[in-house]
Amino acid sequence: MTGSRYIWEATDWPHLTYDAALLAKPTAAVALAQGRLHGRLAETDEVTQERAGLEALTADVVKSSAIEGELLDAVSVRSSIARRLGVDIGAAAAADRRVDGVVDMVLDATRHYERPVTAQRLFGWHAGLFPTGWSGISRIRVGGWRTDETGPMEVISGPYGKQRVHFEAPPAARVDADMRRFLAWLDADTAEPAILKAGLAHLWFVTIHPFDDGNGRIARALGDLALARSESSPRRFYSLSAQIQRDRKNYYSVLENTQRGGLDVTAWLLWFLDALHQSIAQADNTVDDALAKATFWRRWHDTALNARQITMLNRILDGFDGKLTSRKWAIITKTSQASALRDINELIDHGILRRSASSGRSTAYELA
Repeated sequence: MTGSRYIWEATDWPHLTYDAALLAKPTAAVALAQGRLHGRLAETDEVTQERAGLEALTADVVKSSAIEGELLDAVSVRSSIARRLGVDIGAAAAADRRVDGVVDMVLDATRHYERPVTAQRLFGWHAGLFPTGWSGISRIRVGGWRTDETGPMEVISGPYGKQRVHFEAPPAARVDADMRRFLAWLDADTAEPAILKAGLAHLWFVTIHPFDDGNGRIARALGDLALARSESSPRRFYSLSAQIQRDRKNYYSVLENTQRGGLDVTAWLLWFLDALHQSIAQADNTVDDALAKATFWRRWHDTALNARQITMLNRILDGFDGKLTSRKWAIITKTSQASALRDINELIDHGILRRSASSGRSTAYELA
């Protein structure tokens, strides 16, 4: 590695190595956490599993885009996923072409994890991320490897004139051969534990950086695909992208250090396993919420409720923002305030809602 600036310049690239003994314990801990989470959900009904999966996928899409500075509307993302999975979430948001492209990529990666990953499949994902052929105000090459026509592919930060180069990707002339080798390894039955393969796939792909833009999101989708393969399950109940977003600074730091280091990537895999473990722990909270919601609806299953009441109760169970008033009820359900108050009073009579003790000037309501 002497004289090399980046990992891909090493003579033995891409023969990545790691300390298997040091990684054995955290790898086993992640596998145990994965099994425990799936075990908890296996005891629930289909609707509860769908809801938990929907929330995890929504977080994955929203946070993966946020890492790259692109803010997607969570309601639109959730509606897009629900439409594709056939999950009834009540009123759905209007379709958004930009959101749908990201959702299609994530669902293809996780729902069809067993399919081979080919260049054409990745080109389809890339085209979905950039349906107009533009990234911001820049025209980019969509559905094809980068060409470096405007110079080397660099990852930079900082204001114009004071930019810092964090990483320079391999020359475009190498990309096709590098991607052929990577895709052959990804689909092959290799010696690495499946969980570690997910971390290696993320690092290897983002180091090649084969596209003009969208490399981070596609790398995370490939990581999700590899994790789905490790679990032999198309359902995602946790979001690694959400954890990466929470620890974004350290993510970029360990990635840069690894890409500027030698072929031993143990430090990267330790960080990856820790992030993965934390994402599963976070998912346990989501599962708690899904189980609480399922318990609530089992309790009130035989109570006659209208569509507005069901919609609003689901909103409350999902975490209503602010105080629930009859005015907000009327606005959200597009009904009169008199009808809203009637809906609320019926739920109070049933014992489902109660008047909040901290209502203030306007009467507010909460679950009893």
